[in-house]
Amino acid sequence: LDLYPKRKFPTPATILATPDTRLRAAGLSGAKAAAFKDLARHVIEAKLVPAKLPKLTDAEVSAVLLPVRGIGPWSVDMFLMFALARPDVLPVGDLGVRKGMQMHFNLRSLPEPDKMIKLAAPWRPYRSVGAWYMWRLLEGPR
Repeated sequence: LDLYPKRKFPTPATILATPDTRLRAAGLSGAKAAAFKDLARHVIEAKLVPAKLPKLTDAEVSAVLLPVRGIGPWSVDMFLMFALARPDVLPVGDLGVRKGMQMHFNLRSLPEPDKMIKLAAPWRPYRSVGAWYMWRLLEGPR
């Protein structure tokens, strides 16, 4: 944000106008700079309207975010859980959740997504809470 001292947050147009060299000098990798600009482009082109995201279903949010460069299923799951406070997200691609489920269910190997979905079925409609507990489980006793 030091790149934009006159604004609390830069506008998408400002981000697109920022030379990649300045973004790189600010510490962004080339891939992150490209993702940052692609996100700005999606907002400018109204393919992604931030104010509408809270009103969309989880599947609709995924459909809007996944075409943005650098945003994958894990990023969407984290956005749903922590930005939109969705209670029923099971981040099957998260290594911590996988390890926590392996430990909790005493599995020999890391569970695959389909197994995770079956094991977490009783947690519905609060699988986000279950995921949080899987992360905490890895921290050990306090």
